[in-house]
Amino acid sequence: MKFLLVCAALCLINSLCMADAQKEIDLNIKSDTLKGQTSDVKFTFIGHASLMIENNGKVYHIDPWSKMGDYSKLPKADVILVTHEHFDHYDKDLIKQLLKDNTKMITTSTVATDFGKRGNRAILANGESVTFDGVKVEAVPAYNIQHLRDGSNPFHPKGRGNGYILTIDGLRIYIAGDTENVPELKEIKDIDVAFLPLNLPYTMDNAMFEDLAKSIKAKYLYPYHTMGMDQKTIESVNVPDSIVRIRKFENE
Repeated sequence: MKFLLVCAALCLINSLCMADAQKEIDLNIKSDTLKGQTSDVKFTFIGHASLMIENNGKVYHIDPWSKMGDYSKLPKADVILVTHEHFDHYDKDLIKQLLKDNTKMITTSTVATDFGKRGNRAILANGESVTFDGVKVEAVPAYNIQHLRDGSNPFHPKGRGNGYILTIDGLRIYIAGDTENVPELKEIKDIDVAFLPLNLPYTMDNAMFEDLAKSIKAKYLYPYHTMGMDQKTIESVNVPDSIVRIRKFENE
């Protein structure tokens, strides 16, 4: 009996260690690098929903917002992706500073109206995609069902905003934008890196976040868009099928 109890205890300790191994919490890390098929893909955490991805000399800015960092110290963009028109995702003046002559912009129809008929612009609706320089960008839905403004209007109406799936050197990277765990997103598969929002009342609570994350089963999962959320709440997310990386996304 004593032997069985010891074995049970060792199994429990091992399972707890395995659970801990699925979560990496380090608020001092400013960027992570993952291996693509032939090269490194670097992710820099600027703040809130603002990210920068670098690969093979190309710089991708996602939802850049000047409040989140000193962009004068960052490289200009080869590609800018904007998920929707809200101020914490779409900083028009900053985007103008980040543009180069050949910068590719990938936007929604609402955002695109501010930039005229730029030749390097791609306007994507949910379900559409574009490929350039070997990088595929797919637009997927991003909207609310439960969280409503004034009790009646969704904070993010269906069809107005995008999430994006980028395939960069073989890595499939899902950046969700502002969304809940809506049904269409349960069909997303084969994701290597996922950035899912965790922020009330605009996006998802922990239960929604975990539900969507467990469906997607990304290899690496980052809670982002966490402004206003308690750090302990963020760190409590439980997604056994993914390596959850907790990083500092706010500019404090």
